[in-house]
Amino acid sequence: MTEEKLSLEGLVFEAIKLEIKNHILTITLNRPERKNAINTVMAAEIIYALDYAKQERDVRVVVLAAKGDVFCAGGDLAAMSGQAQETTSTVPVRGGQDEISLRLRHLNKPSIACVQGNLYAGGLLFLCNVTHAIAAEGVKFSAPEIKRGLWPFMVMGGLFRVMPQRAALDFVMRGNSITTSQAEKWGLINEAVAPESLQDHVASLATELASLAPGSMSMGLAAYVKQDAMDFDTALPYLRTQIEAIVQTPDAIEGITAFFEKREPNWD
Repeated sequence: MTEEKLSLEGLVFEAIKLEIKNHILTITLNRPERKNAINTVMAAEIIYALDYAKQERDVRVVVLAAKGDVFCAGGDLAAMSGQAQETTSTVPVRGGQDEISLRLRHLNKPSIACVQGNLYAGGLLFLCNVTHAIAAEGVKFSAPEIKRGLWPFMVMGGLFRVMPQRAALDFVMRGNSITTSQAEKWGLINEAVAPESLQDHVASLATELASLAPGSMSMGLAAYVKQDAMDFDTALPYLRTQIEAIVQTPDAIEGITAFFEKREPNWD
């Protein structure tokens, strides 16, 4: 059975905006009036966009951005309580909010969160599962679920893989916010930059990542995720097989040939 070929043509996106330029797909959360809280429509549209990005070789990098002064306030409590939602979206549903982490983790392409505003609760699903997170100085991060009698169960899967365990546990147990300085120190973000420099900084990083061998990048990131679930003695033999496999790929052949011919490689 052939895999379904996804297309963006003719689809109406309501909760996000998409832009593809220079091999970079930018997904912009577009519910600023609701602090970009994730409802079922937004989740479905993000999942579809990520599935599309994964299948398209021409898409080499995904950037997650947001409109408004909050990056994401987490899950939409109104939607979670079962309130009906009217929508103009025509995007097919391929998964819900609980699958966003898995789609990002198995995207096998560079992904960058461009965090321009505060980020709360379920918004950490993005932050913990992208390959890079860049935030504007002054942004705050929190997992305040405990203060509402809840617990960030889904967030923990990624959070404890990027933050030191004691710091992450305190973060979710007390629900207090942390600064960009603390987030950078604990590995929740890669870097904090001046707000006026954020867009240019992320664009530069995305352009650099998009200039690198896309097939090799995908293969390497897939191996990274797979070996992460292995013990050391199992991981090494598996990684040896990947070395043997990658040297046979078109990207490796082109890269090595370009090196000896003293030219820039052509990854198209």
